[in-house]
Amino acid sequence: MNPVVGVAAFAAVSLATAVIGFYGLRVSRTTGDFYVASRTVKPWWNASAIGGEYLSAASFLGVAGLILLSGTDALWYPVGYTAGFLMLLLFVAAPLRRSGAYTIPDFTEARLDSRAVRRVTSLVVVLVGWLYIVPQLHGAALAIRITTGLPAWVGPVAVVGVVCITVVAGGMRSITFVQAFQYWLKLTALAMPIVFLLFVLGGGEYAASESPPTSTANPTALAPAGPYQIISLLVALLFGTLGLPHVLVRFYTNPDGQSARRTTLIVLGLLSVFYLFPTAYGMLGRMFAPALAQSGQADALVLLLPGRMIGGMAGDLLTALVVAGAFAAFLSTTSGLVVSLAGVISQDVFGGSVGGFRLAALISAIVPLGIASMTESLALAGSVGLVFAFTASTICPVLLLGIWWRGLTDAGAIAGMATGGVLCGSAMVAGSVLGAAQTPSWLAQPAAWTVPTAFAVTVLISRATRGRVPRTMTRIMTRLHTPERPLATER
Repeated sequence: MNPVVGVAAFAAVSLATAVIGFYGLRVSRTTGDFYVASRTVKPWWNASAIGGEYLSAASFLGVAGLILLSGTDALWYPVGYTAGFLMLLLFVAAPLRRSGAYTIPDFTEARLDSRAVRRVTSLVVVLVGWLYIVPQLHGAALAIRITTGLPAWVGPVAVVGVVCITVVAGGMRSITFVQAFQYWLKLTALAMPIVFLLFVLGGGEYAASESPPTSTANPTALAPAGPYQIISLLVALLFGTLGLPHVLVRFYTNPDGQSARRTTLIVLGLLSVFYLFPTAYGMLGRMFAPALAQSGQADALVLLLPGRMIGGMAGDLLTALVVAGAFAAFLSTTSGLVVSLAGVISQDVFGGSVGGFRLAALISAIVPLGIASMTESLALAGSVGLVFAFTASTICPVLLLGIWWRGLTDAGAIAGMATGGVLCGSAMVAGSVLGAAQTPSWLAQPAAWTVPTAFAVTVLISRATRGRVPRTMTRIMTRLHTPERPLATER
């Protein structure tokens, strides 16, 4: 691939992101604009923005790479990612919007009437956000190295720079416009090359430098997943989606609970359409580019396949489009995470002002940049799957029980988050120390036992501390489950 093509694609996406972000600056004037876009985002806009930030490096690059490596076993990832939003629709979207909060810690403090719960929730949310940003920066490093030949560090630094500019300039209002644009760019960037590739293959004009193999056998394929791995992965993806801070904060931007439900329905449709295309890339890769798996470049399949199958200017143009979509994925997910973390840090540390939000945004982006520079990339979809497991073991139990169970107490919430965080975090550390080949499945996919344990501890400790159920519980629960009734006065 011509390096100039990759540089031009990245520059075009960065410029478009900055321009749209500065447009959002023109309409971001109040604190509500920066935190929740003044709760005026319509369902289609919000759904597109959620699709933009949710479809991360793991979705854009990692799913296709896993299908290349392990075939149909990897299809559980898009199934789990999409089904998680069905869980959101059924159990979280509308009640969370009715909470009237700006952030997840706002919700837990109001529900449990406890500053201690707020502090613990804030710590967990920040940790989850940083863990999620790191794979995006690893993906940017991979993409910049593969497509431009520039040093790998250029990608993460550029992503953080662009994100900081757009978030600091306009907050949630600005990022909503940016992420909605980036969802449709990502969809186009995957769909057009696939359509073109299928057209060329159908016409018998395949002209790649690598001849189609006579067998699709892959000597580097991952071992088939057993029932435990599949169940644990689905638990992580289904319950982890319920606790993702950058997704949950989006429901605070809807005008009301009904709009939040409608937004979630639209998101389900957008995700279902999107995941058709990484799946197609993975299948084509198994047929026409198995050498990428053998060379350890499975995550680069989406970036390299158009150029390998179609030569000349057409291949370069299609590759440029895919590169643009990849950087849109890194930028949109990172910006969503930075906005959600900035909201938490600014309120807990800097008093909740616009200036505090901007300073918190810089901190939220720079810390994971340092972490990414000191660590090496794992398989993108696999590393993000572990973040889902951590979120499912910490934030999800408190959120679900806080919405649907009157008996939750602050002591139970703190104990559950601490237990889930320690168990899942320890499994993640052990897996990184042992290496993928030596890690047993119960550590590589810990959600099947860490999530039930976190729920059980939360319930048991809450029942043991019944006297700590807040006096405001009945009022708060009524507000959460009464349609279209506001919970709190806007700040």
